[in-house]
Amino acid sequence: MMDSITDALGRIGVSEEQVDLMEVAANFCRETSPIDRVRALIEDEHGYDTDVWAEICRLGWLGIAIPEAHGGVGLGIAEVAPVMEQMGRHLMATPFMASTLAAQAILKCGSDAQRDRWLPALASGEVIGTLAIADPDNDDMMKALGESEQGGVMVSGRIGLIEHGANADLIIMTIGHGGRTRLAIAETGALPKGALRREGIIDDTRRAYELTLTAFEIPADGMMPDDTVAATLAHVELAGALLHAAEMCGGAFRVIDYTADYLRTRKQFGKLIGSYQALKHPLVDAFVSYERARSHLYAAAHSFGDQGCGEVAVRMAKAQAETAYSYAADRAIQFHGGFGFTYDCDAGLHRRRAIWDASRFGDARAQKKRLADLLF
Repeated sequence: MMDSITDALGRIGVSEEQVDLMEVAANFCRETSPIDRVRALIEDEHGYDTDVWAEICRLGWLGIAIPEAHGGVGLGIAEVAPVMEQMGRHLMATPFMASTLAAQAILKCGSDAQRDRWLPALASGEVIGTLAIADPDNDDMMKALGESEQGGVMVSGRIGLIEHGANADLIIMTIGHGGRTRLAIAETGALPKGALRREGIIDDTRRAYELTLTAFEIPADGMMPDDTVAATLAHVELAGALLHAAEMCGGAFRVIDYTADYLRTRKQFGKLIGSYQALKHPLVDAFVSYERARSHLYAAAHSFGDQGCGEVAVRMAKAQAETAYSYAADRAIQFHGGFGFTYDCDAGLHRRRAIWDASRFGDARAQKKRLADLLF
């Protein structure tokens, strides 16, 4: 059976490693992230189960896209996608994506000393990383005030929507420095008290923070070399878009499956409501859209890193995944009637997750705009 699955998926660019990770992740996420646990964690201080996080660290998933020389598995972002897809299917909330992307930033832009120090710790889960990346044209970003006598950089400013900022040990942030953008590593243990403030976001299963600094010194060993900043930011953007597309594909499947079960059991006027064409046809449309999105996802993962076509594929995958997830969650809310609009309906959690994922690394409209520039 597994051989036939591998052969079928191989035609859309899925490797044996991805299939193996998909199977392990499917079992793990199903067992450790049931929906009642997801709801309970909304009120948790961390926003995720620390025991489950420890198990993820033991499984080695944080090192999937980190080279073996730095304590990782030596695969790539493409192999992270099936894990992220299964996490999205079960609405699992962890710092996994944030820490994975932070590791990618250090891998691409860090000095040798920074890579040696941080990558093994990120791969093992000993430390958690996250990103604080702002648009260079946005006034709400860190600005360099000048350099200290010790060679550090004094910064002031504000950056928001930092995922798991209070749980992270280090934050990779963008800094406006002398008319150009720099990247720096800030250790959260050195931040002033109260610098991180939790923000209210649409997805209650996630944690996001705003970082405010006033004349704070980033030490010299925290500043990253500036010769690869542009390429690093481009890489992190595409990696983030791919992983959010994977999470949305997983969520789309789950909400469709959840809704199909409801239509097969709920009766109205003595008939199963799933027998009505007005409900069957939209659900089929949702499933077709999901299958299209998933094909785009694994085609993008397969070509990730290929100059030109890789970027096109990732942007198409992100746009299609948003369309599929949003439509599926909308229909699920509608089909559940009045209950669908209450907070107790699981469809609402998926709709909120779809909105949050869409906003990260460019929504469908932004992706299509970039695709127009790339293709025409």
